Amino acid sequence: MSFKNKTALITGATRGIGKAIALRLASEGANIVVASKSVTENPKLGGTIYSAAEEIEAAGGKALAVQCDIRFEDQVQNVIDKAVEAFGGIDILINNASAINLTTTEKTEPKRFDLMYDINVRGTFFVTKACVPHLKKAENPHILTLSPPINLDPKWFENHVAYTVTKYSMSMMTLGWAKEFKKDRIAANALWPKTTIDTAAVRNLLGGEVLANMSRTTDILSDSAYYILSKPSGECTGNLFIDEQVLAKEGITDLSKYSVVPGAQLYSDLFV
Repeated sequence: MSFKNKTALITGATRGIGKAIALRLASEGANIVVASKSVTENPKLGGTIYSAAEEIEAAGGKALAVQCDIRFEDQVQNVIDKAVEAFGGIDILINNASAINLTTTEKTEPKRFDLMYDINVRGTFFVTKACVPHLKKAENPHILTLSPPINLDPKWFENHVAYTVTKYSMSMMTLGWAKEFKKDRIAANALWPKTTIDTAAVRNLLGGEVLANMSRTTDILSDSAYYILSKPSGECTGNLFIDEQVLAKEGITDLSKYSVVPGAQLYSDLFV
């Protein structure tokens, strides 16, 4: 499937995985709607919706940067209205925006709990709801959510119950949407990495440079997303994909180019 002149709305596209997917699709000629909060640069995180838009256009796509906090429905509707006005519709939704707080129950603060639920669960749900009327009109509509396979082994819950439940909720919504919108040929899939990925979250919150050097680059997820979104929407839906599995199906098994440090031992990501 060609991405030329197709429109992808990506939440959290100013940096990391969201931006990598944006740049990959832009290189194929797609229009990218950068729906994120950052309009001034945070030195620790880097990037704004405007700098991301510049990179997207340099990569070969058209970009629309709209400030959007997905916790607020009016901002969500605004970004969708502007996307449709600029590009005529929405073909792809990437639910990438997410909040992380890896704390035990006793150490989880109400404001952190609420933030994760407001973004990961509520925000993802209502962005998707608002996009559906436009996806129904698309030729090859896809919803791709960055969330993990569901594994009810208690080890994935014990150290961060609140976070795990929000990410699994994103995956459960994906499975529900695949069934709900099958008649409309809207594909709904999830994607998750086998290893940790070198992002600002990994460097600033999880393990610093040591963990980053045991990680893969965001390119492995952007390439995986490209292959998923290339599939006919009526045939590829209801999957909770792992990046390695997606690439293996495409005959790509040498993944050495994705390592931040060539030959380094890789660290498995959460939930895998």
